[in-house]
Parts: sequence; structure tokens; C-alpha cells
Amino acid sequence: MRYADDFVIGFQYYEEAVKFLSALRDRLTKHGLALHPKKTRLIEFGRYARENRRRRGKGKPETFDFLGFTHMSAKDKKGNFFLRRKTIKKRLKRKISEVKQELKERMHRKVEETVTWLASVITGYINYHGVPGNMDSARAFHQECERELYRTLRRRSNKARRLTWKDLREIVKGKIPKPRLAQPFPDERFWRQRLEVGAL
Repeated sequence: MRYADDFVIGFQYYEEAVKFLSALRDRLTKHGLALHPKKTRLIEFGRYARENRRRRGKGKPETFDFLGFTHMSAKDKKGNFFLRRKTIKKRLKRKISEVKQELKERMHRKVEETVTWLASVITGYINYHGVPGNMDSARAFHQECERELYRTLRRRSNKARRLTWKDLREIVKGKIPKPRLAQPFPDERFWRQRLEVGAL
């Protein structure tokens, strides 16, 4: 039996991480299980990773993929540590390909129906991927979706009256959402939760 439960655990000290990993392997072995050899790894990550690695003459901190995002140790505009999450490139390309294929299949349906469907897809994507530091990916997805919609509608248009970008803007106006920051910064979300608990 194969278990697909992925998880990430953070430790302040390297020695603690090594000890935990050894204990976890032993515990799973007792039950006839094993960690995935390629996915399981220890990486230097977090607030001090960049400085510590620079001091040892090493490159940038490693990254890891989790829940559809590539996680990176970064800095904000003030120079403070910032956990940056960017949509995994392969998943972004795959999602755009899925939208493109679905639009082809919907080519001869009512335009309003297709626009409504595409709006729901973009809304769902932005709600999940619209996190701080990832707006480039959210905008790229939005632009590609509109571009594919434009191509699809042009293919079904009468050659004597080809659809223009201006026509498309009128069609999607107020129907397809613009890219936006859908989720707050982690610290802001943490304090919101604290306040909500305090209010209870």
C-alpha cells in the first residue's frame, strides 16, 4: 500500500531534525512502511538560512514544493525574512493547458455560458494562488486564460466580422475577475486568528 500523505516539519536546530528523521524512519519500519527516498530530505530554510549559507560560502537556500507552491526563503522590501510561495511552474502550465482544451470543447456553446465557466475557473485559481509574493503567477494565469478565450471566440467568428480585443473586453467586462491578493500575509493571518479567539 502506498500512502500519499506529504508533510513538512520545521526545526530550529539541525541536530533536532536529524534525530527526528532517524526516529521517524525507525517508527515507520516497525509497521512495514518507509519514507519516499526522493521526497524526503533535510534542507536549510528560514529566517537565517541565507546569511548562514553565505557565511559558509554556499549558494542560496534550497526550496521545496508543497501543496502546489514552491516555497522560498526570501526578503520583503524592508529586508525582513519573507516566506515566498510561487505556483509550481509545471502545475501552472498544466492548468493553462487544461483550460485551453476545455475552451476548444466549448467552442460552439453560448458565449455567456463559456465566459461564466471561465470566470469560475479563474476565481477558484486566484482564491487559492493569490498569496503574497505570487501575484506574477496569478496574473500570468489570468492573461493566458483571456488569450485562449480570445483565440477560441475568433475561430468561431464569421471571417467578415473578426472578433477584436476591444470586443472581448466588452464581453468579459464585469464577469471575469481581475488578479488580486486573496490571502493575507502569514503574520497578518496569525494576528487575525488571535483576535478572533480573543473575541470568543
